[in-house]
Amino acid sequence: MKVTFLGTGTSQGIPVIGSTHPVCLSKNYKDKRLRVSVLVEWENYTYVIDCGPDFRTQMLRANCNRIDGVIFTHEHADHTAGLDDIRPYFFRQGDIPIYAHKRVLGELRRRFDYIFATENKYPGVPNVIENEVKNAPFMLQNMAVIPIEGFHYKLQVFGYRFGNFAYITDMKTIPKVELQKLKNLDVLVINALREEEHISHFNLEQALEIITKLRPKKAYLTHISHHLGFHDAVQANLPENVFLAYDELEIEL
Repeated sequence: MKVTFLGTGTSQGIPVIGSTHPVCLSKNYKDKRLRVSVLVEWENYTYVIDCGPDFRTQMLRANCNRIDGVIFTHEHADHTAGLDDIRPYFFRQGDIPIYAHKRVLGELRRRFDYIFATENKYPGVPNVIENEVKNAPFMLQNMAVIPIEGFHYKLQVFGYRFGNFAYITDMKTIPKVELQKLKNLDVLVINALREEEHISHFNLEQALEIITKLRPKKAYLTHISHHLGFHDAVQANLPENVFLAYDELEIEL
């Protein structure tokens, strides 16, 4: 399995428009972060987790010519606003499967009503195949995927486990029963917004506490704000098995 970090930034990305914060002015490519998303590939299958407003740029940058589906964690714009840009895939492949909680599917229908229209559909609009994700394992091709339910403040969010890899973003709390699903991992990806407390995201300390509790072989931090600091400085102070993810990083499992 290969995982590509398409974006590792928070909802505004880094640099933030108009910001003079030192991290936003950094020349280090690892400090430049598009909105958060990953590409998960195994055998000949390719799935994207979330498609935010940077989706087109991310797919071009990753030279990704085919996707087997898009999996959504939740409905916020930085995770969904790029849905229209699946059109090139639709033109080549046909209908694109999407996977999401029932509530998220409803939000996508509302925001992208023209995609989900059944009558008088505008030519050139992509078609999607809706798949409702419940808090139970489901199959993607030959892979059993396990949803991990947590909360983004009060909003339900899904993370996902693929074999010994798990991806968690935009969470603040994870119930104990859900944490049990994250044991014995080779790689855990988890959000760590900044050092200061935040109402709807793990901060760095909280993310590290969960990593210590779960003891994956390796962990990568994502959904990062410029307030966390410069990439190299943050990485220098992390435990030896914890890494600050950056855009275009590829890991093999």
